[in-house]
Parts: sequence; C-alpha cells; structure tokens
Amino acid sequence: MHAVKRLLWWILAGSAGGLNRGRIIELLFEKPRNANEISKVLNLDYKTVRHHIRVLEKNNLITSMGSDYGRVYFPSDLLEKHKEFFDEIWGKIGKKKIK
Repeated sequence: MHAVKRLLWWILAGSAGGLNRGRIIELLFEKPRNANEISKVLNLDYKTVRHHIRVLEKNNLITSMGSDYGRVYFPSDLLEKHKEFFDEIWGKIGKKKIK
C-alpha cells in the first residue's frame, strides 16, 4: 500500500477526530478557507478546528498562507497529487457516518 494511502487511513479512520479532519479536507478541496470559516461551515468549535488543522499540517496534508487570523488553508501538493486516495477512503468512511 502506498505510504500516502496508509497515512490517510490513519488520519481519517484510525484516530479520534478523523471524521472532522476528513470534513475539513473535503471543504478545502472546494475552496481555500481560514480556520474561522471552517469552524462556521462545519459547525465545529474554533479550538477543535485549530487542533485538526495542526494535525493535518504536521502530516503535510494541508498547507497555509498568510498569518494569524487571516491564515488561509489549502490542500497540500502531496494531497492534491494523491486526491484519489482521499476520495477512495472518504467514500468508504466519511459520507456514510456524516449523513
């Protein structure tokens, strides 16, 4: 199994908060957003969103530009390159549990 695919399985399905991380990634594929926008759209606590963003950044799945409140998040080049892995895994675990 590809290393990025293993990472995504762990980040999304193998750890607490995986569904929220998947929702954040899905949202960022639609358009770049700041943490406050993510919080509002997903109806999540701002501090929770910041935690998930740190996990995703640490694992090179998202990247950012700007500073402080205006920092905007994007899918990383690594994630963009392997979007099919995200779509496959999210299709199996994400959509079913959110509805």
